[in-house]
Amino acid sequence: MRRYVPRLLPYVRPYWRLLVWSSVLMAIASFIGLLSPWPLKILVDNVIGSAPLPQFINTVVSGASHEKSLLLILTVVVAFTLTVLGSALNVVSSAVDTKLEQQVIVDFRSDLFRHTEQLSVAYRDQVSLARLMYGINFEAAAAGSLIMAFQPLVQAALTILGMAWISFRIDPLLALLSITIVPFLYWSIAHYATRIQPHLLEVKGLEADCISIVHGALSMLPVVTVFQREDHELAKFRFRSRQAVDARIVITVRQTLFSLAVTTTTAVGTALVLGVGAYHAVQGKVSAGQLLVVLSYIAAVYKPLETISYTVGSLQDRFVGLRMAFHVLDTEPLVREASEPTDLISAAGRVQFEHVSFAYQGREGTLTDISFHAAAGQVVAIVGPTGAGKTTLMNLVPRFYDPASGRILIDGHDIRTLSLKSLRRQISFVTQEPLLMSGTIEKNIRYGRLDATRDEVIAAAEAANAHDFIVRLDKAYEAEIGEHGVRLSGGERQRLCIARAFLKNAPILILDEPTSSIDSRTEAAILDALDQLMLGRTTFMIAHRLSTIRHADLIVTLDKGRVVECGTHEQLIARGGLYKNLHDVQSSQREPRVKRRATSRLDSREVPA
Repeated sequence: MRRYVPRLLPYVRPYWRLLVWSSVLMAIASFIGLLSPWPLKILVDNVIGSAPLPQFINTVVSGASHEKSLLLILTVVVAFTLTVLGSALNVVSSAVDTKLEQQVIVDFRSDLFRHTEQLSVAYRDQVSLARLMYGINFEAAAAGSLIMAFQPLVQAALTILGMAWISFRIDPLLALLSITIVPFLYWSIAHYATRIQPHLLEVKGLEADCISIVHGALSMLPVVTVFQREDHELAKFRFRSRQAVDARIVITVRQTLFSLAVTTTTAVGTALVLGVGAYHAVQGKVSAGQLLVVLSYIAAVYKPLETISYTVGSLQDRFVGLRMAFHVLDTEPLVREASEPTDLISAAGRVQFEHVSFAYQGREGTLTDISFHAAAGQVVAIVGPTGAGKTTLMNLVPRFYDPASGRILIDGHDIRTLSLKSLRRQISFVTQEPLLMSGTIEKNIRYGRLDATRDEVIAAAEAANAHDFIVRLDKAYEAEIGEHGVRLSGGERQRLCIARAFLKNAPILILDEPTSSIDSRTEAAILDALDQLMLGRTTFMIAHRLSTIRHADLIVTLDKGRVVECGTHEQLIARGGLYKNLHDVQSSQREPRVKRRATSRLDSREVPA
C-alpha cells in the first residue's frame, strides 16, 4: 500500500486550504482533549480536598482560590465550556473533513472514469462492465476515505504524546506502564492486517459478481422474461450473495476475535496503571486528582484502541478498494497515441488498407493481409458470409483496435500517427443496433455535435426522415426516449442515429448493416436518408442484403478474414465468384422458404391422422 498512498497526495493538493483548516481544528481538538480532565482534578484536589492550586492557575483565579464555592462554580463552568467547545469543534471539523473527502472522491472517481473511457474496446471486451462500474462507483470512494482515516490516527498520536508528557511529569512509572501495551498492539495490528487482506479481496470480488448478475439480468430482461428465467437468475444472485455473506461473516468473526484480544490487552494496561497509581496515591506520591487525570488520559487513548479491530478492518477495506481502483487506473490502453501525434483538421476521405492483419485474443486469422483503396467520396460495400470479419475490419478505422500488422492510411497519414480525437472527428458510425442514450430526442441528436443549435438539430432530423415522427410525439424534440430508446420503434431509433451522423458531418461514414432488422417500408425511408447522408462522403457500407449496395463504387468481398474479390456489382456478377453465389442465394431464397413453410404446415396437419 505504500506505493498507492503517496499517489493520493496530488488529489489533496488543490484543496490544501481545507487540509490546513482540518489540521488546525485537529490540533485544537487534541489540546482541548488534554485539558478536559483537569477540571476534575481541581474539583477533587482543590475543591473537595485542601491541596493548594498550582501557581499559574492561582494567578488567574486569584481570589477564587480562597472561596471554595466560587472555585466550584468556575471549575464547573470551565468543564462545561470545554465540553461544548469540543463538541462545536467536532461539528466544524466534520463539515470541513467531509467537504475535503468528497472533493477528493469526485476527482479520483472522475480520473478513473476518464481512464476507463480511454481504454480500448479490446479491454472492455475482456472485462466485466459491471465490475468496472463497481470499481468506479464504490472503490473510488476509498481514496477520500483513506486520506481522512489518517486524521484520527494523527490526532490519537498527538494525544498520546501529550498524555505521555503530562503523565511523565506527574508520575514517570505510570507513564511508562500506560505505554507498555503499545508494542504488542502494533505487532498485533500488523499481523492482523496482512491476514485480513486476502479475505477482503475475496469478499469484494463476490460483491462485484453480484452486481454483474444484476446488470446482466436487467440488460437482458426481455430474454429473461420470454424464456421465463426469472427464478434462474434469482437463484444465481442468491447463491453468489450467500457466498459473499459467508465470506463477510468470516471477516467479522476474525475482527471480533481480534477485538477481544485488544480489549484484554488494554484492560491489562488499565489495571496496571490503576493498581500502581492507587499504591502511589496511598504513599502520597500522587494526589487523587492527578491519578484521575492519568486514568482519564488512558481511557481517552485506550477507548479507540479497544475498537482497533474495526478501525483496522475498515482501513484494510479501504486499502483493498484503493488497490482495485488503481489496478484499473494503471491498466495501459492497448490503443495509444503516438508521442507527438498529428492533428488532422479536415480529411478529404481517401482511405487505404495496406496488408492489414488482425486477430482477437485466443483466435487466429480474424483478418489476413487485407489491401484495398477507397477514393474520397466513394461508396465501398463490404460483403461476405457471417464471421468473415466485416465489422472487425471497420472497427480498425476509428482505432477501436489496432492491426497486428499492416497499416491504414487516411489522406496518406498512417492513422496511428494521428491524435485519437482528430481521427475520430473525421468518422461517423451508424451501427446495426441503434445506440442511444437515455434522455430526450434532442439531446441524442445533439450528441453528434454538442454545440449545434436547435435549428441544426431539426435540419439533421429532417434529413434523416425523422422530423415527421418526432413532431407527432407529445413533447416532440423534448420527448424522453427511455433507456436505450425503448419508447421508440427500431426504425425510429435508427433514424435518430442517422440524424446524429448528419449533425456530426464527418467526411468518412461507416454503416454497419443499419437496415438489417428493419421492415421493408421503414427500410425505404432509412435508405433514402442514407443516400442523402452518403453524398460527398467516403462511405463504408457493411451489408447482408446485397440489393442495397448494387450501386456501390467498389464492393469488397471477404471470406474467412481475407479479401477474395473486389469490383463493381456488374464485374463481380460476371466473374462468377463468391459474390455471385451470395447474390443468387438471396435472389432465390424467398420462394423455397414459402414452400418449406407450406410443407411443414401440411406435415403437421397429417401427423394426427
